[in-house]
Parts: sequence; structure tokens; C-alpha cells
Amino acid sequence: MLEDIKQEKIKKLQNFVETGIDPYPAGPFEKECSKDVLKKEFGESAKIAGRIMLFRDMGNIAFLHIQDVCGRIQVVFNKKEFDGDYKFWVKNLDIGDFVGVEGERFDTKKGEKSILIKKITLLSKSILPLPDKHKALQDEEEKFRKRYLDILFNDDVREMIIKKDKFWNATRDFLKKRKFIEVETPVLETTPGGADADPFATHHKALDMDVYLRISMGELWQKRLMVAGLEKTFEIGRQFRNEGMDYEHLQDYTQMEFYWAYANYEKGMELVKELYQYVAKETFGTLKFKIRDFEVDLGAEWKQYDYAETIKEKTGVDIVTADIKEIEAKLEELGVKYEKDLNRARAVDNLWKYCRKQIAGPGFLVNEPLEVSPLAKKKKDNPNLVERFHVLIAGSELGNGYSELNDPIDQAERFEEQQKMRDAGDDEAQMHDRDFVEALEYGMPPTCGFGMSERVFSFLMNKTARECQIFPLMKPRK
Repeated sequence: MLEDIKQEKIKKLQNFVETGIDPYPAGPFEKECSKDVLKKEFGESAKIAGRIMLFRDMGNIAFLHIQDVCGRIQVVFNKKEFDGDYKFWVKNLDIGDFVGVEGERFDTKKGEKSILIKKITLLSKSILPLPDKHKALQDEEEKFRKRYLDILFNDDVREMIIKKDKFWNATRDFLKKRKFIEVETPVLETTPGGADADPFATHHKALDMDVYLRISMGELWQKRLMVAGLEKTFEIGRQFRNEGMDYEHLQDYTQMEFYWAYANYEKGMELVKELYQYVAKETFGTLKFKIRDFEVDLGAEWKQYDYAETIKEKTGVDIVTADIKEIEAKLEELGVKYEKDLNRARAVDNLWKYCRKQIAGPGFLVNEPLEVSPLAKKKKDNPNLVERFHVLIAGSELGNGYSELNDPIDQAERFEEQQKMRDAGDDEAQMHDRDFVEALEYGMPPTCGFGMSERVFSFLMNKTARECQIFPLMKPRK
């Protein structure tokens, strides 16, 4: 059936070719936005272009709905008014074709604002029929696989794409207004750093060496820029982590990280609060959101949650004194799934993740243990804790920042501990980056670093991370 329809449409395409009409002209075709045309007065000239989404042939008159990025508008084919072969065009045009229309603003007898066609140009002939709007693309996998059709028929998806553009532009605008400069750092690295994550590996043919796709937005590179004397930098780009997929996580996604010399994590929290409020307002026009089962007001007080105190309050475990067996026993009791034979740092992190799911926010997690923070500066009053913060919203961590570690000796020791964890089987532990330690040995000023990913956007949209990517990764069809 589908093949029969396709062959019929190809015959129509050939009819255009035989008539001397190119079914795929190069353009250009100067057009107006359909919304702007609707504002014109009766009789004013109009010129639009888009896809035919509805076609009704009434004999000597035909009605078409043309859709462009601005919306839809009705155009009217009237045999008496059309400057061309009316029957040929009506017979050979189909729903799905792209056309350019020239004419004038016109109101139908029912008062619908339209365009009366004087001239029409075929811009692209479709040879596959569009699916029925109400019956097709109901399967989620099919929607993602044919995302272009999902966007075509679903205004919400199209609006999401527009909002995501606003989200990152607002982020960039906020930072640039505060004199941060945008930089680009390597995507391919010999030593992936800046996060606890399992990297993707590939081979560089020209240099004949194995490399990794970055797992952070150039954290160790941006800190090198602090060594170089730059004071405010940020990067927005794609990063990659070869880990699991769920509501919040994907393997490749957009991340922003900024680095601010002569600031600390407390100054960072102040700036991040302003950043989130600014971006939310610019993107969504509000600071109040319904996210999962939480009501979140970004304009309310941003509380601080102590890491150990919060875990003790919600689980009864004092992570300062508890050994790994006690922590694992509590994880079992709470029904938390975790990998067996994990180290203490991972066990504590799993316990915290159970607790955070109960916090609506907005707020900041503070006083995190040194063992789970290999790149953050120790607190002066308690060297077992670090100057680090996480943004807490709707039961999740939606941003991570800290006073950066700039002591090269301390950094080298922590890298060595991380490397031991990695050698013992922890694929997410960080590799020892000796070149970065050498850069620190030249001196890096006190610095605050912070990163947030597109997960923030997906939460504010109250959708999964996968839904908020335009083209999520799909397995090829078998």
C-alpha cells in the first residue's frame, strides 16, 4: 500500500519534470512569516512558503493549509484568479509538498484570514506520504527515530527546541554580562579529567594513539587558563560519559562550566543562584515549576543542606564514624540497588543519593567529604570536608561547584589515590594527570568552578533528558 502511494507520487513528480518544472529548485524564495501575513490588511500582497498540511479540492476552488516555522495559514486556489494551469497544479500537488505562494490577503466567506493564490512555485516534491496526525507516531521509539515528523506534527516538541535555544543563550548572556569570556577546549584527551565518569575511548590515526572523549567541559583545561592569567572563562559544549541511561542521564549531552579566579565556593553559590533565576525567567517567564512530584520556586529561599547531617537525619547513619559494612547494611535495608564490592566513597555516595530524592529545593548541598571530592579544596576548619556545593532541585543534583584545589602537592596525592581506586576496578575514578599537576606547580590563583548540564533544562521542562534532546541516540534497525 505504501509503495503504491509512493509510486503515484513519483508519477506526479515526473509530470512536473515533463512540464519543465524543477521539483527540487535550489531557491532562493523570499518569504514572509505566516503570522505576519495574517496581520496584513485585506488586499495587501503576500508571499509565503512552507509545507502543505491540508488539501481540499472543491472543483474550481481548492483550499490548502501551508505550515512554516511561524504557524499555519490557509491559501485559496481559485481557478478564475490563478495565473497558471489550475487543473495541472491541483492534480499534481500533494500534502507534504513544499511550495511558495504569491498572492494577496483574502478573507473567505466564513471570515477566515487567508491568501488568494496568484502564483505558486514547487519548492520540493514529497514522495512519501505524511503519517496521519492522530494515528501515527504513537510509539515512543518511532517518534525518536523519526523525530523530524514528531517535530512537524507536535507543537510542544517544536516549542521545546525553541526554549532550549533560549536556555543556553540566556546562560551565555548572563555570563558575558559579568565579563566571563567564552573559550573552547579539547574534546579529545589523552587523560580524561574533571569528573568521576567512565569515558568513551577511540583511536587517533594520524598520531597513532588512543584518546578519550572528554567527560567534563574542559575543567582541567580551563584551570590551566587560570594559571595563564585569565580570570573568568566558560565553555558550553558537548561531553560524553559511557554510562547508563535513565530519566536524568544520557551518554552525550550539553554542559556548561565556568571558572572564576579569586572567588570561592561561597561566591560561586551567590552567582549560581542568580544564574538559575535569570535563565529560568528568560526561558520560561516564571520561577515557579512543577517537577515530578515537587513544587519548586526558584525565587524562594535557597537553603543549605549539610551532607553528613542530612544523611544522619534521613537514615540514622553517621558517615563520619560508620564503616563500609554498616553503610552497606543500611543500603540493603533501604532497598537501594548498588554494585557489590564498592569502595567506601561509592557506598557513601549511594546513601546520599537515597536522601537527596526527598529534597524539593531549591538549595545547596554543602560540607561534602574529601573522599568523594578529589578536585575540591579542603575546608580550613575540617580537612576531612571540602569547599564544594551541589544545586538541589526536585530530588536531584542539578549543578556542581567548588573552590578549586590549587595546591599541586595535595592534587598529586589525590590523583594517586584516585588511580589506586581505578586500578582496583573503579572505572569512574579519575586518572592521574601529571601534566595538569605540573601546570599547578607554576601557580593557580584561588578559583571557583561550576558546571551544569542540559539536565537543568529537562527538569524545568518536567520531561526526561531523552525527550529534551532533538535527536537522541537510537540503535540501528535490524
